[in-house]
Amino acid sequence: MKFLPALAALFMFMYQSDGMANTIIRTAAQEASEPKFITINQQGKTSIDGICVDIMRGLEKVDPGLKFVGDQIWQPRIRIDAGMNAGNIDAICGVQRITRNTSQYHFLDTVLFSVSYLLAVRADDDIDIQNWDDIRKLGDKGVILTLHGFGIVNILEKMGGLTIDSGATSSLSNLNKLLAGRGRFYCHRSPGIKLSIQQAGLEKKIRLLAKPQLSEKFYMAVSKTLPADHTKKISNALVVMESSGELRRIFEKYQE
Repeated sequence: MKFLPALAALFMFMYQSDGMANTIIRTAAQEASEPKFITINQQGKTSIDGICVDIMRGLEKVDPGLKFVGDQIWQPRIRIDAGMNAGNIDAICGVQRITRNTSQYHFLDTVLFSVSYLLAVRADDDIDIQNWDDIRKLGDKGVILTLHGFGIVNILEKMGGLTIDSGATSSLSNLNKLLAGRGRFYCHRSPGIKLSIQQAGLEKKIRLLAKPQLSEKFYMAVSKTLPADHTKKISNALVVMESSGELRRIFEKYQE
């Protein structure tokens, strides 16, 4: 039976290669990343949908030789990073071009979508914030809640002078921390943050500030060890989706 692992590896190599077989791209659904990945319940069955799932299905349509697998399996971002570094995951959808990411992945040129980062506060908090300096002046009374392992943590840290709490792993946890007074602000992307507030039933308890905001672009990134021809197939298909307007249509589908 010792030959089985080697046989399985040979089969996977043949299956991933070009020719009659599909080019298999291993990925995962990132937890707490709505609307990149969202849970859908239909007729008693649960599946994972969202911007990134639609993009991957679109890539498969443009290039029938591409096949993304793993997008129906939830994983936290930290595990996805570990999987990429270990060679178990080939691609991650919707990441920012920041140092922590560029040091680990190879970024494809096409912008998938752009988002705005908004700040949420308690509805009974009458604070008036115009810019990030106003928050810096609050010191320990201006704690910004963020999600552990997400790119916004690095972005805010790089801005300097801000007090950040990135211990939570879900929007619900941060919204509850906000209500409990364990943070003054919750910073998260839109689309995404409004949906999280609605799903938690907290529309009357939490409000969003108009200022300040941050704008960020998101990309498809692949493992630096992914074969060049695999990377090129994904990149070429993304160019087609961008040129046809399909990427824009997918993003607009999930606008809050």
